[in-house]
Amino acid sequence: MTSSTSSIEQHTDERAIADLQREHGKALFGFLLGLTYGDRQRAEDLLQETLVRAWQHPEALASDHDSMRPWLFTVGRRLAIDARRARRARPHEVGDGVLEQSALPDDHEERSVTALDVRRAVKALRGEHREVLTQVYFRGRSVAEASEALGIPAGTVKSRTYYALRALRKVLPGYGRDAA
Repeated sequence: MTSSTSSIEQHTDERAIADLQREHGKALFGFLLGLTYGDRQRAEDLLQETLVRAWQHPEALASDHDSMRPWLFTVGRRLAIDARRARRARPHEVGDGVLEQSALPDDHEERSVTALDVRRAVKALRGEHREVLTQVYFRGRSVAEASEALGIPAGTVKSRTYYALRALRKVLPGYGRDAA
């Protein structure tokens, strides 16, 4: 077997990819549209990348599964997660106009004192309240992501967050909404 033959055999037949798109494309696009919060362009890009992965992995099509849909949905979901993480990791670009109009930073000493007060108050919270605040506020996770990370139901994350913030308001007088 020559190297040119083996490189051809490493990709899925184009007709098989066309059949995959015809059979699963609409459902996969709808699924990806939901994962991208209605962003059609991103969903189309993810659909195309999912089909490219199917083309690059002929062994997936050669499996004895009844349907390729679960494999396609899993690949699409993972690609959507990776794309979201990449967007979140990259800082937002701002133009000169935004920088000129932005407010000057607050007094450094005041921010430092506030940070120390908040740290002390958070340390004083019950462990489960501290864990939830760490996930939701300090790591920027959604309720669903915090729920998964902590292994507790989303409703529990919401209620613990509510009670943790309530407890913080009690120990941090002057920092709440009423302080201004």
